Amino acid sequence: PKTMTTCFFSVYPWDKSSLKSLPVDLQQLKKLDAYALEVNVKNSVEELVKVLLKQARTDLEKVRAIWMWICHHIEYDVVGYHNKSQLSSKPRDVLQMGKSICEGYAELFEHMCSLAGIQCKKLSGYAKGHGYKTGQTFTGDSDHAWNAVYLEGRWHLLDSTWGSGSVDDSFTKFTYRYNEFYFLTHPALFINNHFPDNSNWQLLKPTLTLKEFENNMLHNSNFYMLGLLAVHPETPIIQTVNGKASVSVDCRSGTLFMFKLKGTDEHGLMTLKKHGMELDIYPQNTGSHKLEIFAKPSKAEASDDVYKCVVEYVVECGSVDRDMRFPKDLHQPVGPSWFSERQGFLRPSHPEPVLHTNDGRCSLTFTLSKNISVLTSLHTDGSSLAEDMGRRHVLQIHRGNQIELKVHLPHSGSFVLKIYSKKKSDPGNYDYIFNYLIRCPNTEVKWPAFPKSYSKWLQDYEILEPLSGLLPANRNVQFKLKMHGVTKVLVQAEAGNTYPLTQNRDCWEGTCNTSGCREVVVMVHENANHSFYSQVLKYEVETQ
Repeated sequence: PKTMTTCFFSVYPWDKSSLKSLPVDLQQLKKLDAYALEVNVKNSVEELVKVLLKQARTDLEKVRAIWMWICHHIEYDVVGYHNKSQLSSKPRDVLQMGKSICEGYAELFEHMCSLAGIQCKKLSGYAKGHGYKTGQTFTGDSDHAWNAVYLEGRWHLLDSTWGSGSVDDSFTKFTYRYNEFYFLTHPALFINNHFPDNSNWQLLKPTLTLKEFENNMLHNSNFYMLGLLAVHPETPIIQTVNGKASVSVDCRSGTLFMFKLKGTDEHGLMTLKKHGMELDIYPQNTGSHKLEIFAKPSKAEASDDVYKCVVEYVVECGSVDRDMRFPKDLHQPVGPSWFSERQGFLRPSHPEPVLHTNDGRCSLTFTLSKNISVLTSLHTDGSSLAEDMGRRHVLQIHRGNQIELKVHLPHSGSFVLKIYSKKKSDPGNYDYIFNYLIRCPNTEVKWPAFPKSYSKWLQDYEILEPLSGLLPANRNVQFKLKMHGVTKVLVQAEAGNTYPLTQNRDCWEGTCNTSGCREVVVMVHENANHSFYSQVLKYEVETQ
């Protein structure tokens, strides 16, 4: 099919700038649209057209007024659809009933246009509409009807049935939901889900064969309305290779995506790109799986702030890659992106979504563009990391507007590093921003947590040593801490022994003996006049 699409676009190019076959200024039509919606004539089609055309001067405006009225006043007859013999699609009956199936929409449209003096044809053919199954073939009689209208010396396509709304999955309820996409749709896009009985009415050169129509990827109207441009692969059925399938979407910038494989997003790795997204899927069962891709604009109006399905695949999986199971805490998309950048995390040291470490340690850096506080936590399947411990396996180090995140893994396996932030001025909660997947194959790995820190441990303080939150027993341990704005620092061992640290430039240094104690606390005097100390760090000591 590759050659087919190239030749079909080169002769009738869709230049991706307009979704329509005629330039239409929707802003200019607003007044006419509003007028047409208010018209309420039910006694005769002639009378209805007469009233509608009062505000319409050009042929385009006449067609628009008729289109708007039908899309908002005729509902799809779900009962009649199941019992077609009882159904009349004569324009007068459709108007009186206020409902019909596609046949009636198309005949009413044609009749109203002819009364308005505009050439219009009713077309029939196959459509990838309700009940369509990805990759299916079409046989027998045509199953849908739509129209062509003659404007400005050319024919144009429209579908008022699909412009008016949609039917639910069980085909028992119709909902009005106006869809601009199906008004004068560009033929290169209309062919995506409409295949006319007479191929001349594709309005394409060369025309597509039925086979090509069946094999072509179905992009619904959301796909184009959200400014998406292309998907790869372009075939609706994908075979996995060694348990993996890959999909990508190209779009204009600033689009958010999500996916569902058999209704869940656990078995994949999706990354957001500046102009789209990339997704690797690892089904954990063989067989055929439905894969749905959803999208929404990132700067959405409240009304658009929902993910809409834009494309569907069937993934056929012959073998399963068990090693590519992901922790259930992993959140899609994975890795940094324009989205995390917009939240203030610039220049990531690791732009990729997955970090591999053999010794169980890794370090990531970012430049923070905003005055934000950062919260991090480490997660894995199983109970090895309770929530507070998950926080203590990641250490933040701030130097100016740079932040370094040091991660020490408690054991081998797959981990999720989650990163949250909030404005420093905000009292409220932290917002989740993004996450990484960390993999460590080395079963020898067993890093203790970092020391526990308290609120008086300031963001730009730094532990140089000891980094491990678990100190050896019966040892002299070297301390070296970077702190400012304090006048005294003590390390207190449980046995009542305290070890003062001495200041050397911006570091406080000294040793502490861990004999006979289970924990060690670092205390600071913030002010020479204060008599009390504040706890800043706490270390555990290994048991004998």
